This record gives sequence, structure tokens and C-alpha cells, in this order.
Amino acid sequence: MNTSPRSVIVLGANGHFGQAAVSAFAAAGWRVLAHSRRAPALPLPNGASHSAAALDRLAAATAQVVVHALNPIYTRWDQEALPLARQGMDLAQRLDATFMLPGNVYNFGTAMPARLQPGTPQRPDTTKGRLRVQMEAEMQQRAAQGLRSVVLRAGDFFGGGRGSWLDMAVLASLPRRKLVYPGPLDVPHAWAYLPDLARAFVAVASSAERPAFCVQHFAGHTLTGAQLLAAVERAAASLGIVPAAGWRHGGMPWPLLRIGGLAVPIWRALAEMEYLWRVPHALDDSTLQAQFGPLPATPLDSALRQTLQQLGFGALGAVVSPVQPT
Repeated sequence: MNTSPRSVIVLGANGHFGQAAVSAFAAAGWRVLAHSRRAPALPLPNGASHSAAALDRLAAATAQVVVHALNPIYTRWDQEALPLARQGMDLAQRLDATFMLPGNVYNFGTAMPARLQPGTPQRPDTTKGRLRVQMEAEMQQRAAQGLRSVVLRAGDFFGGGRGSWLDMAVLASLPRRKLVYPGPLDVPHAWAYLPDLARAFVAVASSAERPAFCVQHFAGHTLTGAQLLAAVERAAASLGIVPAAGWRHGGMPWPLLRIGGLAVPIWRALAEMEYLWRVPHALDDSTLQAQFGPLPATPLDSALRQTLQQLGFGALGAVVSPVQPT
């Protein structure tokens, strides 16, 4: 009987999701090869090792799973995302491993329904959405060539470090006692706490009961803007961050971004996806829970508190007033 630990290669291990995936698989006892061009900024957990080798040289490795956590710079996503995904699929096929992709809601377009199921029709009307659909279609087509693959779709990431809408927009002005929300405050929006999502990847990877190609949805936290801001304020208060004059709220200057996008590529790329903040959406994970659950789910306030601490917002006494005892 083979008792050696299962092995996973995490491509893009220095990225936002990649770091969470490395931690989750290592914590579950997997042997993890964390692949990235640069050495990890933080020590890797026990059971994980780093590789900067070219992907074609990883074909000599042993792995049952390849997690595709590579995420190009947003302004180069249209040119690089699909070629990078194909490289990951090629590697998984050479290793006879399962290819796992963190999906998103771009596929469904501006007319998406409020509740998204794995079988919801995909009608993308942005370049990034069409590329996402093409990426998943190629995964499905390769099933006939022997590729086993999984798409685990989730909402906007948060937690586990910097690089999300939460820290780059909502919390960017927190030291100045201001929270910014990119859309209307009454529209539901899907969020995924990365440690929970990564543990869901481990649960799916650990099961042999899967078709050659499958799509699953991870529900995460579905929140209106008002609910998110209220939860951020509660989490901040639990860390002693309570502005004496109360929190100020603001919005994103989308008209300015659209105009400025004519000259600034990142503004143009962001403005293209503005609809995600005004079109209500939630992910239905009933199939995922039925097949692989019950899955870990960190309570929202705890997830936000941990996120604030990881971002260094627990030591802002110079700009906020401490919680007063009652």
C-alpha cells in the first residue's frame, strides 16, 4: 500500500491565491511544490518547497494535482492569461495530473442573473469574460485527450495579503478614517475569503469522485456594499480602530476612470469591469457542498478581522481613537 503523501504543484505560488493554496495543501498533509520565478517572500510551510524552473522542466516532477494560480498583471491579462493557462494544462497532461483553475464571474457578462449556478448560461460581453469562457472551453475539450480538470468559481478575493479590491479600494483610505465602496450600497456582491477557498480546493482535489471536467461554485460571502462596510467597521472596532468622528464613506470615480482610461491602461482595464459592482450576483454552491462538504467557512467578522491584521491595520492608534469601555 502506498502511504506517501499526495503531491501538488502550485503555479504562481507567490500570488494572492497561490500563497493561500500552498498553505492549505501543506496543512492538509500534501507535498507542495511552490512554483514562482522569485523566491517566496515568507518562509514556506512544512511540506512545501520552492521551484523557479521553467514549466517544461517540471515535467519530471511527480504530482497528482496542478493548481493554476498564475495571474498576469491586469493590463496584460488579455494577452497573457490564455497562453499561461495552456502551459498549465500542458504540464498537467504530461504529469497525468488534475488541472485546477480558480474561476470567476466574468464569464456571465452584464446580463448575469442574481444567482449563478454551475450550469448558468455564459454570455460574456467583455474581453476578459470571453477569454475566461475560452479558457474553460479548452479545458473541457482536452478531456477527450486525457486531461482531468476542475474549475472552482468564486467571487472577489480577500484575505491572505495585498492585491484585492478590498485592500486596494475599500480599505485604501482607512488610515484617513474613510472607507470606499466601488458601487451602489444596496447591490449584493460575491466575495471569497482566500483561506476558505483554498481549503475548498484541497477538499475537491482529495476526492476521486469527479468527471473528467467539472465546474463547481464556491459561495463565500454575498454582501451588499452596506453590509460589507458595516462588517469592516465592526472588525476595525474589535482591533481598537474607532474614529472619534465616525467613519466617512466614499465611492469610486468611475466617469473619471473611463475618461482617463483613454490614456491610462490600468484605469481602462478597471472601468471595463465596473458592471460587477452594479449587477447583483451570488454563487450557488449547493452542488459543491453536497459532493465535497461540509466545507470550512470562516465567519465574516473573523475573516475581516484577520484580513485587517494581515494588512497591518491593527496598529493605527495615531489616526484613530481607541474603543472606549462601556
